[in-house]
Amino acid sequence: MPELPEVETVRRGLMPRLVGRRVVRLQQRRLDLRVPLPAKFASKVEGRGVTGIDRRAKYLLIRLDDGQTLIVHLGMSGRMTLYDAETAVSHPLDRHDHVVFDMDDGWQVRFNDARRFGLMVLVADEVLATHKLFKGMGPEPLDDAFDGNVLAARLAGRKTPIKAALLDQKTLVGVGNIYACEALFLAGISPRRSAHTIKGERAGRLVAAIKKVLLRSIEDGGSTLRDHVQPGGELGYFQTRFNVYDRAGIACPTRDCGQTVRRLVQAGRSTFYCARCQR
Repeated sequence: MPELPEVETVRRGLMPRLVGRRVVRLQQRRLDLRVPLPAKFASKVEGRGVTGIDRRAKYLLIRLDDGQTLIVHLGMSGRMTLYDAETAVSHPLDRHDHVVFDMDDGWQVRFNDARRFGLMVLVADEVLATHKLFKGMGPEPLDDAFDGNVLAARLAGRKTPIKAALLDQKTLVGVGNIYACEALFLAGISPRRSAHTIKGERAGRLVAAIKKVLLRSIEDGGSTLRDHVQPGGELGYFQTRFNVYDRAGIACPTRDCGQTVRRLVQAGRSTFYCARCQR
């Protein structure tokens, strides 16, 4: 599933082509994705200008000039791909191109979702913050305000393993399985360690590692899907820089460690770590 870095990569790729432009045509090629598409979808979006594109957790927030926001989730393998006028003509629509936006400068955005686990919902701006999709979500890990003290407070009293706590979107948002494994390795923290013990210097170290891993993945264009495609069509390649994820049996990348990466299963998810480097 696309996680925070993939969604942030999509946001950054779409902004130059959508913000300040107007939707002249919306092609709705089916009635629903994971949930029904908005009623009278085309008539509500056509003619509207895009004033901004934000992100909350794994959701894109496409701001329209009439006070509404289009909430978009990519589902398990969805993508939003840009085509200039010439390329759009030479590349017929795919059967999984379910929603197509034609902009006033000739560019086109196609929402492709083979599994149909994505969603698109129109919400009035004044109720966006309290929408049920965002209820109970934790802080954004890349916000300046998110630091070791904030993380420690959210983990206080929790006896669950830290790896599981990081995957809980009520702790913080956007840290999926890959990024939790990589951040814990960089911070030198065992995935088995009880969450309530992450405080003080250790919490600060983990927050720094989370930010570093997420920013590096954004820079590389994402990694959660091996075929993750950016809006411009480029493949993400952060997976080529994994330290431990999916590297069980391979030598730990820490110099002179001498151990191999191990795999264990926690809450039904594979965890990869170095027993010597992570305590």
